[in-house]
Amino acid sequence: MNALEHNGYTDAWRAFGNSSPRPRAILVISAHWYANLSAVTAMIRPKTIHDFYGFPDELFAVDYPAPGDPALAEEIAEIVKPTWVGLDHDSWGLDHGTWSVLLHAFPKADIPVVQLSINADRPFEYHLELGAKLAPLRRRGVLIIGSGNVVHNLRRIDWNQPDGGFDWAHRFDDAAREHLTTSPAGIIGVRDHADFHDAVPTPDHFIPLLYIAGLAGAADSTADVLVDGYTYGSLSMTAYTLGAHCPKEPHSDIAAASLPNPAVVPPDQTNT
Repeated sequence: MNALEHNGYTDAWRAFGNSSPRPRAILVISAHWYANLSAVTAMIRPKTIHDFYGFPDELFAVDYPAPGDPALAEEIAEIVKPTWVGLDHDSWGLDHGTWSVLLHAFPKADIPVVQLSINADRPFEYHLELGAKLAPLRRRGVLIIGSGNVVHNLRRIDWNQPDGGFDWAHRFDDAAREHLTTSPAGIIGVRDHADFHDAVPTPDHFIPLLYIAGLAGAADSTADVLVDGYTYGSLSMTAYTLGAHCPKEPHSDIAAASLPNPAVVPPDQTNT
């Protein structure tokens, strides 16, 4: 629902987009293209994918008609060699991990967008290294976005904490922040954190952070916090930037968007 609502997080995404130089194109690593291969969208007109359940009809009606960039897809496949990344000409598109953020950051949908899948068969080290291999694209005018959540446990949602987090969520989010803001290359070490399995019951939403860490390490830099907070106890909304100078603007109520009625669709079946 963040795509339709305005809150502190969407305000921050909008401020980021307004303050960023217009990129040549945007590459997104979204938690919601979690597949058993590495691929990049290579179609001219990627479709808007509504990959979730139980939300209002107006969310399913959202269209983000950004063009694709087949040439950039080929460039990505070439730049990461010998790692293999296939070209997807017709199966995927732009899922809600991509368009729910871009609707606020770049609402005109006039910048080409491609998505890179998360290879579910590969370890964390693979994703960290692949992120580093993508670093030259930033110098070529490509904005790279990782879309997920540092803490994402839909089975542990607490409806009494719409804008709060469990202690374990805070501890893990803080540990990840320490790495991103001081030594991004060490982010894989959070696998040994006592709260890892509560915070990361499945790796899909955490892995996009590894790409940001890999990019930071390749640039010998650290990340900055764009906005942070928690929702429903077990979700972290912390977002990071690399080398961006985003003004701190007054934000709306920081609370994130609501989830569907759990009596209709349990949180872990919404695919959020």
